[in-house]
Amino acid sequence: MDDLTSASWRKSSYSAQEGQCVEVADDFLHRVPVRDSKDPYGPALIFQADAWSAFVSAVRSGEFGII
Repeated sequence: MDDLTSASWRKSSYSAQEGQCVEVADDFLHRVPVRDSKDPYGPALIFQADAWSAFVSAVRSGEFGII
C-alpha cells in the first residue's frame, strides 16, 4: 500500500469547475494516485503509470467523445 500522506496533488490546468475535478499525484514511480478533489481525505485509486498515460492520451484525442 502506498503512503499518500506526503503526496503533492494537482488538478488539471483545464479544470473550469471548482470542486468538480480529479487530482493526481506525480511523485510516485510507476504509479499515479488519483482522487476526487471534493474529498481530499477520502480514498484514492492508484493506476499503473502506463495505463494512466494511455487513458489521458485517449481523452486528449477525443476517443471518449468528451472533448
